[in-house]
Amino acid sequence: MKLEWLGHASWKVKAGDKTIYIDPYQGDYDEEADLILATHSHVDHCDPSKVNAVKGEDTVVVAPADCAAKIGSPVKSLKPGEKAIFGDIEIEAVEAYNIKRFRSPGVPFHPKGLGVGYLVRYGGKTLYHVGDSEFIPEMKAVKDVDLLLVPNGGTYTMDNEEAAEATVAIHPKKAIPMHTRESDPEEFKEKVESASDVQVVILKPGDTFKL
Repeated sequence: MKLEWLGHASWKVKAGDKTIYIDPYQGDYDEEADLILATHSHVDHCDPSKVNAVKGEDTVVVAPADCAAKIGSPVKSLKPGEKAIFGDIEIEAVEAYNIKRFRSPGVPFHPKGLGVGYLVRYGGKTLYHVGDSEFIPEMKAVKDVDLLLVPNGGTYTMDNEEAAEATVAIHPKKAIPMHTRESDPEEFKEKVESASDVQVVILKPGDTFKL
């Protein structure tokens, strides 16, 4: 898989001859998608204009059900633990939610059931896009990850310390911070690499990474 970070939580992934966009929002959308993955319906993860810019006749959109009305077309929804096969690509949904960051008392920014993260498996490699989540217990059960795309922004998701704890627990081979906002990714890198043998790669929007 070859990845391009488009910014925020947005990625373009080439898996063989297939094009996958994850959480379309930032960056350039210049190629028709075979597969679009949206972790949840917030516009910075499922921007209808970006989805529809790359959605062709045969494009499959995998997203929570409430994304369908936003983009104006059907979606395939996966609950945590469910998998779907698209040719040589396997997609599995995992939990993603807040446990201590709240919009108002008792109302999380991302309540359980709103969104998911995705495991993308292709060519013997596993990519884990966490989505908007904190370090939740379910993450400890995710194994054999080659590359972890982990939010470390702190306002709506994990901060550097929590993201580092989650990364060490998941123990991927490599990790890339995203959804960083004002966080210093170098701090995240230092925390992870001082506590584990996980290699942290820091990208700028537009940079690519080969898995």
